[in-house]
Amino acid sequence: MERKFSITSTLGGVMSFPPTRYRLITGAPFKLMQVQSLRIPDIKLLIPRRFTDDRGWFSESYNQATMATAGFDLDFVQDNHSYSKPAGTVRGLHYQSPPFAQDKLVRVLRGRILDVAVDVRVGSPTYGDWLSAELTAGGGEQLLVPIGFLHGFITLEDDTEVAYKVTARYSADCDGNVRWDDPGLGIDWGELADRAVLSEKDLRAPSWIEFESPFR
Repeated sequence: MERKFSITSTLGGVMSFPPTRYRLITGAPFKLMQVQSLRIPDIKLLIPRRFTDDRGWFSESYNQATMATAGFDLDFVQDNHSYSKPAGTVRGLHYQSPPFAQDKLVRVLRGRILDVAVDVRVGSPTYGDWLSAELTAGGGEQLLVPIGFLHGFITLEDDTEVAYKVTARYSADCDGNVRWDDPGLGIDWGELADRAVLSEKDLRAPSWIEFESPFR
């Protein structure tokens, strides 16, 4: 069965990519991953292959050798797992500043999310631009968000679980956030934004104009 995914960007519009547009990465039998470069090139959409039979399916959700073959030399040191009860839960926009800045590899274990990344690398030609991608448990898509990006998501279903790997441990001193719906960013969070549920911390997040990027 052909699978497609959609990406929304700052420039507007939705782009759909069939599997033939992916680059297939193989290191050994049963190590296969689809990689798609997006409009902001350093953000990647990854889809590990699923091997199906009458029982269901099997997939390697992460394989260091396969990632290295694809050009991603990342040392993940911590796994995070969140559960969000209501649809419309927003977590973000978050970042950790150096020396505990984090690359993130995000996937959905149950439900669906709209995953968002904003480029805040000073000097980047796409500074202030954002991308969003729908990640689903059923599709197995993963978003690789590198250091230098704000990150957040909104859940599209009740009882959604999200897991993500990071390349630095949590540091309260380096933890930061930016208001998720700041008009200066203009992120389209979809129809559930009208009933968004946020933590007190994210409700009090600084505005985009107040944010001073530590990624230089």
